[in-house]
Amino acid sequence: MSITDNWQTLVKEQQYNDLLMEWNAKINLVSRQKKNVLDLIEDSKLFLQGIDFTPGINILDLGTGGGIPGIILAVHHPEANFTLVDSIQKKINVVADIAKRMELTNVITVCGRAEELAGKGILEKQSFDYVVSRSVAVLQDLCAWSKDLIKPGGKLVTLKGGDIHGEIDKTRRLPYVKNIHRKDFGERILLTVDFV
Repeated sequence: MSITDNWQTLVKEQQYNDLLMEWNAKINLVSRQKKNVLDLIEDSKLFLQGIDFTPGINILDLGTGGGIPGIILAVHHPEANFTLVDSIQKKINVVADIAKRMELTNVITVCGRAEELAGKGILEKQSFDYVVSRSVAVLQDLCAWSKDLIKPGGKLVTLKGGDIHGEIDKTRRLPYVKNIHRKDFGERILLTVDFV
């Protein structure tokens, strides 16, 4: 990545921060502390270490809320395609507005419940290389919601905190889970779940 690309990425991150704060004053998307938003942006960058980005890759952000981590990942990888999903329509409206104002042509938004996306035909089955999620549920539920949406051999990448040994042990027993990789970043733990 060149210095110009790095600069443009930083400008886009600041733009996202400003737009999120603007919207957050109207709709509670994230904690209203500015430091918290900057922490969320930094947390989103941790996902970059769990994804092998290739041109045209399809990534689903499950439970995107205010666009975390999907918007930041889309800024860093314009060659990838992102579908940002949340069950709350007003949050999806905000994320769609932010993506439009940031001119992120690699982002689409969908309103729907995670457990219904494939079953009700909201999203095409087995159409995503990766599912990313910022700790919206226990790991086994995230895997269950992702299994019909993810391509064979695809991966779920999630950021967790606290003691997650029990979640990992239960998830390893799922028939569609091949392996689980863990990277620790202080209080944050990046988990990558390989699907069969």
